Amino acid sequence: LQKVLARAGLGSRRACEELIADARVTVDGEVAVLGRRVLPTSRLALDGVPVPTDADLVYYLLNKPARVVSTAADPEGRPTVVELVPAEPRVFPVGRLDWETEGLLVLTNDGELTNLLTHPRFGVDKEYLAEVDGVPSRAALRRLREGVELEDGRTAPAEARLHQERGDTAAIEVVIHEGRNRQVRRMCD
Repeated sequence: LQKVLARAGLGSRRACEELIADARVTVDGEVAVLGRRVLPTSRLALDGVPVPTDADLVYYLLNKPARVVSTAADPEGRPTVVELVPAEPRVFPVGRLDWETEGLLVLTNDGELTNLLTHPRFGVDKEYLAEVDGVPSRAALRRLREGVELEDGRTAPAEARLHQERGDTAAIEVVIHEGRNRQVRRMCD
């Protein structure tokens, strides 16, 4: 087990042995013990997070710049996030950030991880730092926390708080569970 964890990039074999001894590793849902043998089909997790053991799987964390599309191909010929990482193996973005938005984006060929991160039943939070004109009032932040009526329906309640005031603008932290098109931008409008 510790060899497999080390090959997956979790640290040296000795560091992986410590993770196992600290009961932080599970194999097929059971807490692992030192000396445990694993099969290629075993499901490994560290602190409840799946550990990819397939050498063909690739993961990129990309700081997406503004004016780049979060897609693999764009019919309008705009630059895409896939063009910013190596061409092989083929990867795809997990989730979307709109054309003007910059921030952390995962690109991978791991369909299972993509499902875990994007399917609503898993409730993965998406955190944004939005720059807005003016300084939002307490009432405006409360509306974000209660849900905002958009043209495609009411949003689920969000976490929202003032992060920083900058004269005529402000930065607010918004945490949502949904992933509608341009949702945070529309909620802030």
